[in-house]
Amino acid sequence: MIRIDVELGARGYPIFIGQGLLADHSLLGRAVKTQQVMLVTNERVGPLYAGAIETAFQDRQLCRVTLPDGEAYKTLDSLSLIMTALLQNRFERGCTVVALGGGVVGDVAGFAAACYQRGVSFVQLPTTLLAQVDSAVGGKTAVNHPLGKNMIGAFHQPVAVVADLATLTTLDEREFRAGLAEVIKYGLLRDREFFDWLESNLDSLLAREVGALTHAVRRSCENKASVVGADEQESGERALLNLGHTFGHAIENVLGYGVWLHGEAVAAGLCMAAQISTLLGNIAPTTHDRIVQLVERAGLPTAAPEAASASALLAAMSVDKKNRGGRIRLVLLDAIGHASLREDYPHAALLEVLQPGAPPSGVATASGPPPA
Repeated sequence: MIRIDVELGARGYPIFIGQGLLADHSLLGRAVKTQQVMLVTNERVGPLYAGAIETAFQDRQLCRVTLPDGEAYKTLDSLSLIMTALLQNRFERGCTVVALGGGVVGDVAGFAAACYQRGVSFVQLPTTLLAQVDSAVGGKTAVNHPLGKNMIGAFHQPVAVVADLATLTTLDEREFRAGLAEVIKYGLLRDREFFDWLESNLDSLLAREVGALTHAVRRSCENKASVVGADEQESGERALLNLGHTFGHAIENVLGYGVWLHGEAVAAGLCMAAQISTLLGNIAPTTHDRIVQLVERAGLPTAAPEAASASALLAAMSVDKKNRGGRIRLVLLDAIGHASLREDYPHAALLEVLQPGAPPSGVATASGPPPA
């Protein structure tokens, strides 16, 4: 078992990474210290793993809330289901909300923990690659609104994250590949050595070899923990973790939440960020090509879908937490392994990138396979 610590003083917490951790009752008991436990999961994950968690806490007061599966249910209605269960079962401030599932479950359950009685303990048990490498770490919790993704939420750090790599064996192929977008992101924004490793080891990752998975999850979590420890509430460096996300969130919003998976939209967003970085002369066309080729090899989209018009994407991007004074701020690349938050780009360059299928001269033209 690997332990990584998120250094936040009194709010710091461990991330545990390993095989079979959901069956480790001792570990789960150390992570969840309260007598009252509210387990939040979804219809897909619950039948697979909730029984093991309930067995681990059979001596506690444990209740379960099962949400529908999918981004379309990352809503205030789902939040209300959790709140109602907490109140109906007389849960006190000294309780713990445990999120068992992917990013949607973690975000909604974490937001419930942040709000209930002004904040209760929260533990993440992520079961998807995307959640294990990104969304379960860092304390961002939220639900979506029809006008913007993650616009209703709070910073609320978990007390522990337990990432059981064995759960990735039951993850369907589309979900697994979507998680690779966040893995690639870390190599692009701050870890060139990791990006090089991904180029050499992507086939092993796609085959879900234990050694490759362990390294990818560990390195991603180390990168995320380092950034969060330095900038917990996104006043500076942490905004760089949104590389590809301004474009990606807009794609999700325009298509309708759940049509593309979050990681699929982020993958296209990474390539769009690379494209505008090329237009500005920040990176060479050959660097852009490397990025697109890696995303393509992961089986992910590399451009916005034809169904998302430039005007619709632009409108969705105007509702973004990074924006200041009405200006859309973008995380762009200066090199593989180095990114910066920019607002000094020509508006014409953004419009060009938002046009489907129109990359600049010398930039890879492949648009990648659409999501299944």
